[in-house]
Amino acid sequence: MLKKETFDFLNLIATNNNREWFATNKHLYEEAKEDLFPFIAKLIKEFASIDPQYAADTEPKKALMRIYRDVRFSKNKDPYKLNYGIAFDVKGYGPKTPSYYLHLQPGACFFGVGFWQPEAPVLKMIREEIDYNASEFLEVVNDKKFTDTFKLSTDDSLKKAPKGYEIDHPQLEYLKLKSFIAVYNIPDKAFLKADIVDKLITAFRDIQPFVLFLRKAVDA
Repeated sequence: MLKKETFDFLNLIATNNNREWFATNKHLYEEAKEDLFPFIAKLIKEFASIDPQYAADTEPKKALMRIYRDVRFSKNKDPYKLNYGIAFDVKGYGPKTPSYYLHLQPGACFFGVGFWQPEAPVLKMIREEIDYNASEFLEVVNDKKFTDTFKLSTDDSLKKAPKGYEIDHPQLEYLKLKSFIAVYNIPDKAFLKADIVDKLITAFRDIQPFVLFLRKAVDA
């Protein structure tokens, strides 16, 4: 579980997103990190026991993403993110590797699993696997363990059928996706309770069929 103050810092940075305030209150950020590291360490240990491709020796400090924004190419020049991003990368992480990501932000916490905007060759392989093995894919995303916790995101999708597929394809809604991410939305208060680690472990275990399907699709 996490301390309430860890979320309080994110609320503060949302209304004080400037370097002067951060410099004066950086100790609050450091305290939040010290709260997050043991939490991340517990998840790493448990996740590695479930997914053999996940590295058990991953350091919590490396899993926690920087709070500093890259504003070089952004119209939004706020220097700090409004969330804690935790990337649970597997061994040999790269463009053909589905990943795990935990997003902590007041009112918008979620655990995401899969591919976010994969490169064109990877996306092509995933679509082909769904086309060739539709029954297997549907069994995965319609399984009760999946639907009780996760939802396949449709936020990033084509308006028309992708090249090579007809508009009457029975799996068109899935083939139009540009990202393949299973999302588990989690209320903030859940992170303040002792059973949050167990809930995330259960979700991690239940999403493995989805991960394995994606891995098979891109294993060329």
